Amino acid sequence: MSSEDFEMAPMAFTGHKSYEEEVTEKFNQLTSLNLNEKTESKNGLTYVSWANAWKAFKEVYPTASYRIIKDPQTNMPYFVDPLMGIMVFTEVSANGLTYEMWLPVMDSANKAMKLEAYTYQVWDKVNRQYVEKKVEAADMFCINRTIMRCLVKCLAMFGLAKICLKPWNQAPKNHSRTQLP
Repeated sequence: MSSEDFEMAPMAFTGHKSYEEEVTEKFNQLTSLNLNEKTESKNGLTYVSWANAWKAFKEVYPTASYRIIKDPQTNMPYFVDPLMGIMVFTEVSANGLTYEMWLPVMDSANKAMKLEAYTYQVWDKVNRQYVEKKVEAADMFCINRTIMRCLVKCLAMFGLAKICLKPWNQAPKNHSRTQLP
């Protein structure tokens, strides 16, 4: 008698969730979190700090981990392109899933920061002339802040994105992107 003599019956596990069902359930759990009580305000903007976001995430995924990806040539937690600027990368792993995100180091006007300060010109509609603007050189504080913002982007990939804050398109008319934290 061989194994070919037996017909395999489909296996049904009652009470057990499939991996896809578990991932979907965790995603829905994260999207339904209300973190309004954990918000902070700065420069007229409301946000959830990376520490509060990570705490909320760990309550759903207690064994989750994150990694700050380092440039293998410098062992620094950022990558530099002299023409384009500085980029950071992070990844979060939880329950067999890993998401990687990236974020450029930017100033308060959302201009890419570089290792050296630089200037650029913008058209001044009122005075009808070009004016020069300056982007300061990045420092480790800017890079650290960007790394932690990048971490929160990874958490959003798992579903921790619905924070019940005003979406960008509902911001007040006088709100400008230059005020982002």
